[in-house]
Amino acid sequence: MSPSSSSAPLDLPVAILAGGLATRLRPLSEKIPKSLIPVAGLPFLARQLALLRAQGVTRAVLCLGYLGRMVREAFGHGEEHGIHLDYSFDGPAPLGTGGALRHALPLLGEKFFVLYGDSYLPTAYPPIAAAFLRSGKPGLMTVYRNHGLYDTSNVLFSQGEIRLYDKTAPLPGMLHIDYGLSLFHASAFADYPANQKFDLAELMRRLVTARQLAGFEVSERFYEIGSHAGLAELESLLNTNFL
Repeated sequence: MSPSSSSAPLDLPVAILAGGLATRLRPLSEKIPKSLIPVAGLPFLARQLALLRAQGVTRAVLCLGYLGRMVREAFGHGEEHGIHLDYSFDGPAPLGTGGALRHALPLLGEKFFVLYGDSYLPTAYPPIAAAFLRSGKPGLMTVYRNHGLYDTSNVLFSQGEIRLYDKTAPLPGMLHIDYGLSLFHASAFADYPANQKFDLAELMRRLVTARQLAGFEVSERFYEIGSHAGLAELESLLNTNFL
């Protein structure tokens, strides 16, 4: 069920947003961060890194907050997983998904993927990276034609473009959903000062309004461990498919 692996390495690093409190996964997340929660016998982060390695990714930056040092202790620099890992910590106060990325820019460089820390996305990365580079825009969002099936659809995607994006007040015409994988140029964060807390969705909405957020539709559905139901579904999938 997973897409074909890429033989060529991808030059772009992947930022993994894994700094949240994972409140919906309590009591599992009370003593360990979400990235270390076992899924079919392995920490979830190990499952994510295996997918990334299969797509040719060679570098990842983990944006961490809550219990983040446990992740660094468990995964080190990633030698056992075939991906070089760096770490960016929020500091004394949470920075939000956007602020965490802004804080990690020195480690990420000019262009990078962004992956949510609870997302398991069996899709091909190289075509998405190529579309981002062709677009010339500072951001790209992947979307999935969801029809409200797996979660609330929040994107109006038409003729290859993202027309509207709103996680808080979705409209009936929104048939697609933010897939959970995006790309950015560091310049997209230029208007946000360091250590300012903000949500990545805010930046995406600003880019959509300015028609500066490219879109890429994927056909593979997403999986997640943000909830107990999602965790159980992914565990069943991985146990069945021996991935």
